[in-house]
Amino acid sequence: MTDVRAQPAIAIGPPGCAAVAAGSRDTAQAAADVLRQGGNAVDAALAGTLAACVAEVVFTSLGGGGFMMIRQPGGETTVMDFFANTPGLGQKISDVEPDFTPLTVHYPGSEQVFYAGPGSVAVPGALGGYLAIHEQHGRLPLSDIVAPAAHLGEEGTILEPVQAVVLELVREIMSLTDECRRLISKHGRYARAGDRITNPDFARFLRLLGEGRLPSLAGDAFATPMSSLMEHTGGHVTTEDLRAYQVVQRAPIELERDGVEINLNAPPAFGGSIVADTLRELAPIKDDPRDWATVVAELGRATTRTRTVPGPKSSQGTTHISVVDSEGRIASMTTSNGSGSGVVLPGTGIHLNNMLGEEDLNPDGFHAAPPGIRISSMMTPAILSFASGATCGLGTGGSERIRSALLGVILNLVDLRQPLASAVAAPRLHPDQGLVQLEPGWGAELPALLGKSQVVNTWASPNLYFGGVHAVARDPEGAVVAVGDARRGGAALVVQPA
Repeated sequence: MTDVRAQPAIAIGPPGCAAVAAGSRDTAQAAADVLRQGGNAVDAALAGTLAACVAEVVFTSLGGGGFMMIRQPGGETTVMDFFANTPGLGQKISDVEPDFTPLTVHYPGSEQVFYAGPGSVAVPGALGGYLAIHEQHGRLPLSDIVAPAAHLGEEGTILEPVQAVVLELVREIMSLTDECRRLISKHGRYARAGDRITNPDFARFLRLLGEGRLPSLAGDAFATPMSSLMEHTGGHVTTEDLRAYQVVQRAPIELERDGVEINLNAPPAFGGSIVADTLRELAPIKDDPRDWATVVAELGRATTRTRTVPGPKSSQGTTHISVVDSEGRIASMTTSNGSGSGVVLPGTGIHLNNMLGEEDLNPDGFHAAPPGIRISSMMTPAILSFASGATCGLGTGGSERIRSALLGVILNLVDLRQPLASAVAAPRLHPDQGLVQLEPGWGAELPALLGKSQVVNTWASPNLYFGGVHAVARDPEGAVVAVGDARRGGAALVVQPA
C-alpha cells in the first residue's frame, strides 16, 4: 500500500499511567482532569462525553443515547445500553400529527433528507444511562464528573476545524429554531472554526445534576420541560416514556480470532453483529489487495443479513471516547444524537435527538413501531484482549461506516498485528449499495481488482466520512498508548500517576 494516511494524535505513557482518546481536545481534557482527581476509566468517559456535548455539539447530547462497554481489571466485561426508545406510552399516536420538518444535509457528492422537529424525537436514554453507570461503576462524586463540562458550558469551547465542517453539513437542522441556533452562534452569525461557543443553560443543568437534584429521567428538571415541549408541539415523548425507560446491562458478543478475544456490542444494536458475522466468515487476511476485496464482499453480505432486523434503527452521526485507567480498567463509550432534531429542551441547553427522522431507518413508516421499544443502532464500542495480556478499547462514529471502520482497524490489529497508531491511520474502505468507497493509500491493484465487478470511488484524501476510531491500549507491563483518529479531529492524552 502507498503510505497516504491521516496521521493520528498519539500519546504514550509508561506503566502506572492512564490514557484517553476522544473526538476533541476539550473532550479528552475533561476525561483527563477526572483521572487526575482519582477517577476511574468509567468516571473519565462520562466526564469526557458530557464535555463533548459542548465541544462536539452535533455528535452527542444528553438528548440522545448510546452504549458503554466496560472491562474490569480482572477481565469481566459488560455493556451498558442506554440507547433511545420509541416514544408514545400512554398516548394515542394516531391522534397526534407529528411535527416533522424535512431538511437536507449536503454531504460531499450527495444529499440526504432528514426529518427534524419535535416529531423526530425518540425517548432519550443518555441522562438515565449516565446516572445508572455512575451508580454502578463510578468512583468520584457526580459533582466532580460534571464539573469540567459545566466549566466548558460557562467559559466556552474553541470550535475545532472538524467540528466546524460537521456544523456546516447540518446547518439547516441546527438553524431550525432560535434556541438551537444560539447553541452554535457567535455574535449573531453561524459559528466558524476558531470561534468560542458557550452553553450556559447546559452548565446550569449540569450543576443541578451534580447536586443530586436529577435522580432519574423523570426528575422535574428534565421531565417537566420535556412534557411542556411535547404538549405544545407534535412531539410524542411522554412522561410515562421517561418513567418507564430502563438502562439495560447486556453481555457483549464475544468471539475469538487468532488468539484474541473480541468483545462487541450486543443486539438489539446491529453494528456488533455485522462486524462479528464478517470476522467469523473471513479467512485470515494478509496485507494483500485480494484479501481486502474479500472484506468488501463479506461486509456487504453481513449488512444484507442484518437489514432484516425488525423495528426502527438508527445509524447516524456519533462520537466515541476510549479510556484506560492505571488499574487496567477500560471504558469504551459511543454516543449519538442522530443528526439532531433542531429542538432544544427548554431551559437546559440540551439539543434533542432525531432518531425517528430518517426514512430508510423506519421502513414501515414513521411512528409505525409501538412505543417502548429499544431502537437498533450501528454503534459498537469494542474491547480486545490479547493472549499476551495486552488489552485495547476502541470504537468509532461514522453512521453506516461504523461497521467498516471498526472492522478494518480490528483486522489491522489482530490479523496484521500492526501497532495501534498504524492500525488507525491505515486507509479504509466501505461498500455502499453497489459502490465501494476507498480512501487513498491502497495503491492501484485493489481499485483495479474491485473495479472488475463493482463501481469504485477513490477519495482524494482521508475524510471524516470514514469514521473516527479513537482507541487506547495497555500492554502486559501496564504501559499505555492513546490514539485519536485525525479524520474526526481526534485527541490523545496520557495522565501520569499522582
